[in-house]
Amino acid sequence: MASSRILVGVFGAPHGVRGELRLKAYTADPLAVKAYSPLESEDGKRRFTLTSARLQGDMVVARVDGIADRDAAAALTNLKLYVPRERLPQAADEDEFYQADLIGLRVENASGEELGTITAVHDFGAGDVLEIKLPASGTAYLPFTKAIVPTVEVSAGRVIADPPADWLDEGTPEDADAP
Repeated sequence: MASSRILVGVFGAPHGVRGELRLKAYTADPLAVKAYSPLESEDGKRRFTLTSARLQGDMVVARVDGIADRDAAAALTNLKLYVPRERLPQAADEDEFYQADLIGLRVENASGEELGTITAVHDFGAGDVLEIKLPASGTAYLPFTKAIVPTVEVSAGRVIADPPADWLDEGTPEDADAP
């Protein structure tokens, strides 16, 4: 199920006039993104070697080989950066996962009944949430917590979930007014 490439960052706006760029790193240590250089574009056709990286606030400011001015840096704004999966370390413990490893896994309950398939992992600010494509139609969201998703078996291609009883209840606007 694991993807052959992992998203590790995205170029932001230029920083200054000498070709430096802001870089939003998705690595645990933001400066570690430089160690994975060269980074690849989403289509895999372009490679970018980071020649320097420093932390400024929560953003990495990077210099890219061959990018010497603000206009060249601006042309890279919002470009997603990937690394081949084999160049990344294995997860440090059994409760760590690359998001790409979760995409495509079956979601089952404890009885083995299929609840859906993970299509995305989001963080809307309150922790990770799994986007689940339901077997019949539509999607639903499930908090990615140990209490709700106690078992992740990447090699078996599944997660076992214990969703709340009202997980798929949509309710109606009138329900909000009920005492």
